[in-house]
Amino acid sequence: MAIPASPSRRLVEGPHRAPARAMLRAAGYDDAAMARPMIAIVNTWTSVTPCNMHLNTLADHAREGIIAAGGTPVDFNTIVVTDGIAMGTEGMRASLMSRECITDSAELAVRGHCLDAVLFLAGCDKTIPAAAMAVARLDLPSVILYGGSIMPGRLGDKAVTIQDVFEAVGACAAGRISEEELSEVERRACPGAGACGGQFTANTMALALTFLGLSPMGLNDVPATDTRKPEAARRAGELVVEAFRERRNARQFITPASLKNAAAAVSATAGSTNAVLHLIAIAREAGLSREDFNIDDFDAVSRTTPVIADLKPGGRYMAPDMARAGGTPLLGRRLKEAGLITDTPTVTGDTLFALVADAAEVRGQDVILSAGKPLKSRGGFGILYGDLAPQGCVAKLAGHDRLRFEGPARVFDSEEACFEAVQSGVITKGDVVIIRYEGPAGGPGMREMLAVTAALQGAGLGDDVALITDGRFSGATFGFMVGHVAPEAAHGGPIAFIEDGDIITIDVEARRIDTGADLAARAKAGFTPPVPRYRSGAYAKYAALVSSASDGAVTSFPFDRR
Repeated sequence: MAIPASPSRRLVEGPHRAPARAMLRAAGYDDAAMARPMIAIVNTWTSVTPCNMHLNTLADHAREGIIAAGGTPVDFNTIVVTDGIAMGTEGMRASLMSRECITDSAELAVRGHCLDAVLFLAGCDKTIPAAAMAVARLDLPSVILYGGSIMPGRLGDKAVTIQDVFEAVGACAAGRISEEELSEVERRACPGAGACGGQFTANTMALALTFLGLSPMGLNDVPATDTRKPEAARRAGELVVEAFRERRNARQFITPASLKNAAAAVSATAGSTNAVLHLIAIAREAGLSREDFNIDDFDAVSRTTPVIADLKPGGRYMAPDMARAGGTPLLGRRLKEAGLITDTPTVTGDTLFALVADAAEVRGQDVILSAGKPLKSRGGFGILYGDLAPQGCVAKLAGHDRLRFEGPARVFDSEEACFEAVQSGVITKGDVVIIRYEGPAGGPGMREMLAVTAALQGAGLGDDVALITDGRFSGATFGFMVGHVAPEAAHGGPIAFIEDGDIITIDVEARRIDTGADLAARAKAGFTPPVPRYRSGAYAKYAALVSSASDGAVTSFPFDRR
């Protein structure tokens, strides 16, 4: 088949490009390699985390697939910040910022070398949405492959994950387990390569990207250490060359319809609320406006899409269990049968409905149920407004059935202050815990509150307190949690004026989050913005550029964000 018009031709064709060709020859590219479409493999490999440590070997197989399909692979690497390691520390501020850095670095490398298409290898949480944001921005033929879930650890006859480690910290502080027992959970939870195994942010976003059409159906399901993963990488390499030849560019797949499909898949699996932030960011990078797709779409989807997958953190099973039961194809089939998703194109050239129509199901499995017999009648999140969040916020509903909570505020100006209070036992049943100045700009970086929420669970308070923050939550968080409050405290949002003892009411059905206190009067009395934690470098740059959480916390603006 003839090679389509190719950006990389500008890199190597013509007498004036002799210096470029000379340098490419020195790097091992011969005439034949330079004549083929040049395909970027953008890798997020690192040796610091199990989530991404195997991606260098997957790249070898992806490279073979690209060459076999008639392309020339060109490898790059990006940074990665690992949430599970950084959680609860100053380093966690870098996590969401890394999403923007990964996106930017991929854009610069691919555009800077005039490459034809992109295969993105992703692992830990922010690398997956960053991959989608990058390919949306570049709008080239693109495939995204997730490195896969970690397998569960074993502690006796119990399957354990990193979620259990965080909760064991709280249980140890509450005297419910010993330090020796905590150490044993720590040593058993993470047995090898792969991202955190529950329906936390990595697996949630890997699922979402399949429903967006950017990841080939079924390939993201294969766990990291599964013997089929190398073949999945090779197939991804072949597909990206096919996508180039068929001109299947990324923005063909990122549409309001596919974004709602992705939101439905997240809702049906009670996935991470971070998907709200990330899917909006992907939409913005694809040039879609607020009118095309916004946070209210998540509420509408969640109200009509029941939870039909029994996955952690609120359920019993993990991603490898879902994969064995029938995986993403079976989930898609269930949602199609219930009329909860629409047919959209995918990077393979097949439509979504065609790919899920004949999905197999393991007999007797109870991981993926049906919309007629769901685990919960509504999805795992809600979008609320009120005098506490005029621009909106996200309620996480996984792991509990409560839709209303009222209680007195216990206010903390940082995650660390709140964590200390939980560990000291001063949070009591009925409290509404407020953690502020942890938003995108104020943090900066919008840290996840997993250390706090897991400590509450470990202390036995998970069902008896609510938590509200302008920060965000890990996919491993469960309980009555409300995050992404906007405007954030650092920008003078109403959450900045809450005081201890104010009565807070959260009503998911009414879509309200309110207090009886006169926040407007307190605001009129004056607001002094906090002194920025960082005055130079990447953190300061991010704080100056980042948009509201209600608009994806992006730092590049394809349309007027005001």
